[in-house]
Amino acid sequence: MNKIIMLGTGNGGTMDLFNTCFLVQNENGNFLVDTGGSIEIIKRLKEMNVDYKSISHIFISHSHTDHVLGLFWYFKKLGVSAMHGLIKDKINIYCNDEVFTTITEVSKHILPASLMKSVNEIVNYKILNDGDKYNINGIEYQFFDTLAKGAKQFGFRCELNGNRLAFLGDETLNPVLYESIRNYDYVMHEAFCLEEEEHIFHAYEKNHSTTKSVGEVMNKLNIKNLILYHTEDSHKEARKELYTLEAQRYFNGNIIVPNDLEIIEIK
Repeated sequence: MNKIIMLGTGNGGTMDLFNTCFLVQNENGNFLVDTGGSIEIIKRLKEMNVDYKSISHIFISHSHTDHVLGLFWYFKKLGVSAMHGLIKDKINIYCNDEVFTTITEVSKHILPASLMKSVNEIVNYKILNDGDKYNINGIEYQFFDTLAKGAKQFGFRCELNGNRLAFLGDETLNPVLYESIRNYDYVMHEAFCLEEEEHIFHAYEKNHSTTKSVGEVMNKLNIKNLILYHTEDSHKEARKELYTLEAQRYFNGNIIVPNDLEIIEIK
C-alpha cells in the first residue's frame, strides 16, 4: 500500500504547524519530499518510526527556507553517522539547478568542511531537467518545471496503486499546465488561506491560492481527490473543518486537508 505521510502542512510563516514536507511510503522504502526549515524534520521522522538514515531518496522542490533549511540539519546528522560507518546506501537528492547551487553554497558557510566531506561521499545529486523520469522505490516519477513566478520550482507526477497523482509545489498552478493534470485521481496543491481572509494574508500577491481559487480550478479540471497543504495556522484545530467547508462550495470531488503527521492512504 502506498501512503503519503504529511510530516508538516504549514506555510513558511507558521508556528504551530511544521513547514510542508512529506513522505511517500511503500514496502520498498520512504521517499522524502522537502525537509521543512529546521531540525524538526528529524523529530518528525522519528515520531513516524522512520529512521532518517534509512532514507535513500530526497526531493527538494525549490530553494525557499521552509523547504530546504531542514536539509542542512539532516546533513549534520548524516555526516556524523557517515563518520561512524552507519550509512550503508548512497543517498540521492533530486533537485533543480538553483536548489543545487543553494545547497552547495550555503553548506560552505554553515557546516564544517570535515562534516561535508563525509556527507558528499554518500550523497548523489540528481540535477533535474523538465520531464526527467526516475524510478524511486519501485515507482516511476516524472519531474517537471512548474513554471513558478517566484523561485524555480519542480513538481512531479506518478502513479500510486493505479491512481495518477501530481504534486504541484507551493505556488498557484500555472494555467499552461492545466491540461497536464486534467482528470487526475489525486492532486496536491497549496492553499495559503481561506478566501474570506485573503485581505489578511495576501495570498494572491505572493503567488499563492485561497481554498476557493484552487477549488474552482481543480473542479474545472475534473480532479477526483484534492489534497490541500501549505496553509496558515491561525485557526488551530478548526483549520481542517473550515478549509474543507470552503473548498466544498467550489469543488465537487473529495477534499483532504491533512493535519501534521496525518497519513493519507492512496487507494
